Amino acid sequence: MMSRGLLKMNGTRPCLFFIIFFLLYLNSGFAQNDSTVKSGGKVITLREVVVRNNLNVAAFIERVKEDTSFYKAFRNLRVLGYTSLNDVQLFDKKGKTKASLSSRTRQYRQNGCRWNETIDEKTTGDFYNNKHEYNYYTAELYATLFFAPDTICGETNIVKGTAFSTKGKSRMEKHKEQLKMLFFNPGKRIPGLPFMGNKVALFDEDVSNLYDFVIDMELFKGEMCYVFRMIPRVDLSSGEKSSIVINEMITWFRIDNWQIVARNYDLSYKTGIYDFDVHMEVEMTQFENLVVPKLLRYNGDWDVMFKKRERAVFTATLFDYTN
Repeated sequence: MMSRGLLKMNGTRPCLFFIIFFLLYLNSGFAQNDSTVKSGGKVITLREVVVRNNLNVAAFIERVKEDTSFYKAFRNLRVLGYTSLNDVQLFDKKGKTKASLSSRTRQYRQNGCRWNETIDEKTTGDFYNNKHEYNYYTAELYATLFFAPDTICGETNIVKGTAFSTKGKSRMEKHKEQLKMLFFNPGKRIPGLPFMGNKVALFDEDVSNLYDFVIDMELFKGEMCYVFRMIPRVDLSSGEKSSIVINEMITWFRIDNWQIVARNYDLSYKTGIYDFDVHMEVEMTQFENLVVPKLLRYNGDWDVMFKKRERAVFTATLFDYTN
């Protein structure tokens, strides 16, 4: 007659135990096989799967550092037609919606010019003023990215030789340009932004030393990608933590051509004259030979001295691209 203990060994609990033990064993093995390399004076962690894939780390980091494809994907919007589903919501301090926009727009492109048509639109609250102008800076920024308020001609999607500049711009236009720099070129210095401009230069030695760089491979919506993560070091002092602006930046790249598939980033900073806490997610797609955005999500809370705090969420869904 079998003992009670032996009967238990033939039950489901030991099976579960061995499965858990096996998974923990595998996990510990992967962790032990992580590797570190030094590139440009910066120590980078390579997950075990990346080590086995023989990635050219130096070339990969240089590609990330000098990447313009993310910016070009948005410039491609200037030379294409597309449909956009737009959802913008502004919230009060209690988290209740105080103004919103829900619309479908179509951008047309012909003879070197582009223009927008609003197919349908619903707004609530004071999204517009009595002159049908945007009451909120976040809404104005959204419109700058995705709407052509009038017919615009002579634009290109060329990135080489172009540069963001705040020179000669009004205060509002200057702020827009700085926000574009932060959005399209995360990791690059931003001139003219008090207290913060050099703190986002993630690849400069004095800033990169505050971060851990990790390269991994994982599935992103069914596609295996390289993943590059930049996160603040866990051992930072309180003084060093006060210099952090980009709390996390994650970029997914195609394995065959290192093309950006998606990027998420969290930014926050606080000074005496402004503060912000922003999370953004961008997904790309391919139209013919061009990379273009297909989804952009923004969740942000920001305040500038002498202006009302804005808490906003917006989502742009872009599709039906045409030449």
